[in-house]
Amino acid sequence: MRKFDHLVLAARNLDLQRDFYARLGFTLTPRAQHPFGTANSLVQLQGNFLELLGVADPTAIPAAGSDRFSFGAYNQAFLEKREGFSMLVLASKDAAADAAEFKRLGLDAYDLFKFGREATLPDGSKARVDFSLAFVTEPSMPEAVFFTCQQHAPQYFWRPEYQRHANGAIRIAEVVMSAGDPARYQGFFTRLMGDSAALSPEGLTFAAGGEQVTVLSHKSLARRYPEIERRDTGASPRFEAYAIEVEELGVVKALLAKSAIPFRATAASLVVPPSTAFNLAIEFTGRR
Repeated sequence: MRKFDHLVLAARNLDLQRDFYARLGFTLTPRAQHPFGTANSLVQLQGNFLELLGVADPTAIPAAGSDRFSFGAYNQAFLEKREGFSMLVLASKDAAADAAEFKRLGLDAYDLFKFGREATLPDGSKARVDFSLAFVTEPSMPEAVFFTCQQHAPQYFWRPEYQRHANGAIRIAEVVMSAGDPARYQGFFTRLMGDSAALSPEGLTFAAGGEQVTVLSHKSLARRYPEIERRDTGASPRFEAYAIEVEELGVVKALLAKSAIPFRATAASLVVPPSTAFNLAIEFTGRR
């Protein structure tokens, strides 16, 4: 199964989002600017990461084309509707091969997109990091986009200083989506993820190597996350939550209490509600 590279978490005020994630106990990279109108700050984990994203310069956002996906335009349009989890990014060693494979499999794929930006290293020095991206969309999923990401300078991107967190975060363990009829999307996710799914009355599950994508029915989502408000969004799948594996839940619980961040405790996790977490649920789980 394709592994997680990162999640794109879009907010209208990136500075407020950065402050919130710092209060959650995460170490953040300095704010960085993309050449296509967006800005970000990252939470680097062990092998995957969170991308906190905002629109910084609307005039620099390029329009999309039939074969050209616009990262900036999509997230700008997403934020005009709501904040939240906008894109799931999968790791890649060859994004060009991924783009060709996606097209061969009949997915709505686009021309390979390449870009670079300046990164600030922990000692304050600068280095250039470059990426190649292979995007996939699905007409029945207007609120969810997927792509693979190939890093061409990982030695400058991944830094141990950024991977140590006060909350003991280890990695993204699960991505949770909702859909009116999860079974309808089994074929799409099988082609995208490169593995077959387990189908149950609750929904779809893709799991390998300690990572999992879960697509729940609306009723199953309400049972797992009662703090997510029921929205009349139709059957279209959307990203609702993600789970972070941590060293010790007790440490996270103490941090949340100290920062006055509301949460719900379950037998095996702590859930921060969307009303606090920029319109998505964040679940902290113990070691899996």
